Amino acid sequence: MADSKAEALGLKPVKTAEVCMVNNAFMGKAQIPVKINGKTYYGCCKNCAKRLKGERSARYSKDPLTGKEVDKAAAFIAAKPDGDVLYFESEETAHNYGVESEEGQTHGH
Repeated sequence: MADSKAEALGLKPVKTAEVCMVNNAFMGKAQIPVKINGKTYYGCCKNCAKRLKGERSARYSKDPLTGKEVDKAAAFIAAKPDGDVLYFESEETAHNYGVESEEGQTHGH
């Protein structure tokens, strides 16, 4: 039996540059960088890049552990096995949620 919700979900950290932040999906390859106010966001196509520029809601999410608003450009990002991603305010909250570390060990309850 899984020790935590995240372990049961199989969440693993992913590279920010390989996430489409509009579709909230791990793409497994470099995405289109979009610079806004000194921060870099990523989209999978021109339409996603346009939405990132024009829609604040495309650039922010909520940390599933703390419920706090998270800037996707600064977030610690973890992907589920199906490619959907979750955004965390820090690596610490991700590990408290149960996301695996880089070494493959799960931190959590």
